[in-house]
Amino acid sequence: MQKPKKVLVVGGGIGGLTAAIALRQQGIESEIVEINPSWSVYGVGIIQPSNALRALMQIGLGEQCVANGFGFPGWRICDSQGNPLADVASENIAGASYPPINGITRPILHKILTEATLKQRTTVRLGITVDQLEEGRDGISVRFTDGSHGAYDLVVAADGTYSKIRGILFGLQLKPQFTGEVVWRYNFERPRDMVWGQIFYGAKSKAGLVPLADRLMYMFLVTMEPGNPRMQQDQLHELLRDRLSEYGGIVARLRDLVTDPEAVVYRPMETILVPTPWHRGRVVLIGDAAHSGTPHLAEGAAMAIEDAVLLAKLLGTAHELDATLSEFATRRMPRCQLVMEAGLKLGEWEMAEWQGHRAPDTDHGGLMHRSLSTLMQLI
Repeated sequence: MQKPKKVLVVGGGIGGLTAAIALRQQGIESEIVEINPSWSVYGVGIIQPSNALRALMQIGLGEQCVANGFGFPGWRICDSQGNPLADVASENIAGASYPPINGITRPILHKILTEATLKQRTTVRLGITVDQLEEGRDGISVRFTDGSHGAYDLVVAADGTYSKIRGILFGLQLKPQFTGEVVWRYNFERPRDMVWGQIFYGAKSKAGLVPLADRLMYMFLVTMEPGNPRMQQDQLHELLRDRLSEYGGIVARLRDLVTDPEAVVYRPMETILVPTPWHRGRVVLIGDAAHSGTPHLAEGAAMAIEDAVLLAKLLGTAHELDATLSEFATRRMPRCQLVMEAGLKLGEWEMAEWQGHRAPDTDHGGLMHRSLSTLMQLI
């Protein structure tokens, strides 16, 4: 079999849009279905480390992301009162015209990806998703939730952590697991003199500030929430302020500005890693549908982008589909497993410290340095 001529991409988020863009650059037509009829995104910002920028460069969008974001050199580590402890510079593998890390808002990144997708005349169908898949010898037939049908050479599932396609392929026993930690996020105006990302270590939590634009940044707060309790949306601002009470300095000043419950983005940390291969017949999983880790290394979006770029590259020269899809998962698994396992270990160490006992093997800085250094290497 030669490279596929027509691909269905399920999911119009970061992974799915990147896949459609990269596939077209390999001469492969794709069509996107996105269940959200408004095609909108939630959240505050995305951290793009150098390996994410390298992947975006390969599809011609790296410079646009940097121009619409805020580049910074690395992380300033502080205590809970805001006293600096160390500056940890991040590695730059994307080139002299790129920053080591780029912060960008989710809506702006979504706009960049959607505009590139529509510019190349990729069909995007909103408000529908896959209802049923039926594979034949020469392709795969898809019935959609609106009753329509389509025929394709390949289906790429980029439909997120709670992927419907993953359930169809692998069964419902493969589902995300709660780690014990959650992350809160909230946008603020960025101080003019803030040129590093900042991380603050408290006794019961970890906070951070991430530049996104000349006048914008977001705060994140990582806390332990046993049992994954359901938080009331109209109380999120009060709950976040309560959990920020141990901090002084700039975090304490920002705490008083948390006033809008609708602006608080609250997400439990959940992980899943599908065993390889990530495909069944002519259907393959990418991004969070195949692997979803915690945000400790800020590599979630990067992994989805790398997935999409590599998959398109392999499909562009494919001679046998099953072997190509197997190679894709084999090459991607070590990196995605590293992100998940490092994040879980960092989270375990954090939660142990917040409960008053430090694990003997605790080495936050060492594990992060080793993991990120590995991720900067070529796929």
